[in-house]
Amino acid sequence: MMDSLEGEELCYPLLLNVSCRGLMRPRFEAILLYTLFSSITVLTVALNLMVIISISHFRQLHTPTNLLLLSLAVSDLLVGVVVMPVETVRFIETCWLLGDVMCALSYIIGFTLTSASVGNMVLISIDRFVAICYPLQYPNKITRSRIEVSVCLCWACSFLYNGLILKDHLRQPDRYNSCYGECMVVINYISGTVDLVFTFIGPCSIILILYIRVFIVAVSQARAMQSHITAAAARKVPVTAKKSERKAARTLGIVILVFLMSFCPYYYPSLAGQDISNDASSWAIVSWLLFFNSCLNPIIYAFFYPWFRKAIRFIVTLKILEQGSSQANIL
Repeated sequence: MMDSLEGEELCYPLLLNVSCRGLMRPRFEAILLYTLFSSITVLTVALNLMVIISISHFRQLHTPTNLLLLSLAVSDLLVGVVVMPVETVRFIETCWLLGDVMCALSYIIGFTLTSASVGNMVLISIDRFVAICYPLQYPNKITRSRIEVSVCLCWACSFLYNGLILKDHLRQPDRYNSCYGECMVVINYISGTVDLVFTFIGPCSIILILYIRVFIVAVSQARAMQSHITAAAARKVPVTAKKSERKAARTLGIVILVFLMSFCPYYYPSLAGQDISNDASSWAIVSWLLFFNSCLNPIIYAFFYPWFRKAIRFIVTLKILEQGSSQANIL
């Protein structure tokens, strides 16, 4: 019995009868994990901060589309600033030492920011759909005021929706705890199924359908242009058309693949008819894969834009501090 408890210590030594026991990680392992997760956190914050500074500073970037990218970057930045540090400590340390209220708030904030990020991704796909499929009507349909309202509704619905999903956990944060030093949350099958539909199946279906439509229209436009050029230039056009098709297909594939890879593991219990619990052995990997999507979003949605690379050069070289730099031509 004593051998089995070797290396374990009480989370709260003064509460001998009700305190959880935790198996301490080896020092080298803990340092390695802190280094890894801290690097991911810093990268997430830095990339999304670059997007926020770029869009906020340069006047040429004050467009409805970039306002959606700004909202996405804000949600992902908050994941890096608020959620990732807490999840790092939760995963590496064997005891929860921040109290029941912080236990409840940490999950609500994390789920809310993740939902807001997904909502912004849907809005971006709608924006691109209208821009490609209805280019002449785009200026009238997608206005700055409509985008601002949509973004506000996205954030408000995320707060309301996740508050309802986790209201019992917020009302009684320790309801699933078996001892002091635990931070247990369980989403039952019904709530998990609702969350599965509204946060995964619904958004994923919308994004998939819209991007497939965008791909089809982009290919048809490339082929239409091919039929209106001179015979001399026609030799080069097939290559250009194929590049356009490959680029559209590659972008679509990256968006859908990353989204599915990040969210599928988390929603597997709901798909299998089980409750979602952070007590599962795979919870840390699944949750971090979900949060890592916030690091990948600025790469997918911003690094494909040439203006973002120009903006980074302005920021890194400190030209952004020069007078009149906001009027610079970076498009």
